[in-house]
Amino acid sequence: MLNDETITRIADELVQAGHGRVPVKRLTARFPEMTVEDSYRVQNLWRQRSEANGRILAGRKIGLTSRAMQMATGITEPDYGIIFDDMVLDSGCTIEWDKYTHPRVEMELAFKLNKDVEGPNANIFDVLNATEYVIPALEILDSRIEMEGRTIVDTISDNAAMGTMVIGGNPMKPSDIDLRWVSGILFKNQVVEETGVAAGVLNHPAAGVYWLANKIAAHGDKLNAGEIILAGSFTRPMWVDKGDTVFADYGRMGTVTCHFL
Repeated sequence: MLNDETITRIADELVQAGHGRVPVKRLTARFPEMTVEDSYRVQNLWRQRSEANGRILAGRKIGLTSRAMQMATGITEPDYGIIFDDMVLDSGCTIEWDKYTHPRVEMELAFKLNKDVEGPNANIFDVLNATEYVIPALEILDSRIEMEGRTIVDTISDNAAMGTMVIGGNPMKPSDIDLRWVSGILFKNQVVEETGVAAGVLNHPAAGVYWLANKIAAHGDKLNAGEIILAGSFTRPMWVDKGDTVFADYGRMGTVTCHFL
């Protein structure tokens, strides 16, 4: 494990990289002994730095939950990160492309909780009972660490590559739709680039939510009422460039769109 001084230095580098849009060199190349536990220590300190600067927790994201994403990244276990309220945008928004490094877009479902979900023995029924509604979302991935050769240790340290999320469409109660069979079509500039089905996320998108509740219970943490939980992508990441328009069709659950300026 890395010492506290090194963890602090890495977290400060990532804060600066977020401001300057210049990714730091891959952590696992510089610190080959770095562990997954170290990477979550970095992420937690980065979170503390952000909250000290006035950012407010809105929820959590879960990443690498689908086979599509695992195959695309070469990483075979889920991870998680933090969502601040300034990361949540509405459908139809314009996003400044230059504020991101290597932006990519994924289709996901987001769970808005109205009850706490607490591990270590949370299950899918706890999540569905605690969910006020599920809403379509796009995740905009960002990179504060260079992309080439990244491992899960780099990704976790980088707040699980969370940039921004865009929500829209039709919020629905879990009892009103079979969430496993929510399907999506992802367009870029009127061209279909990706398709997927939400069952690709651990066989049910709610599975990632209880996985997260159980994971963070070991650190004395829980998912709180009012949080929004981004459950993981069921499409591969789609690269976007300046000027691109993204349109995602979720069938009965409606559409989400954004434009990169």
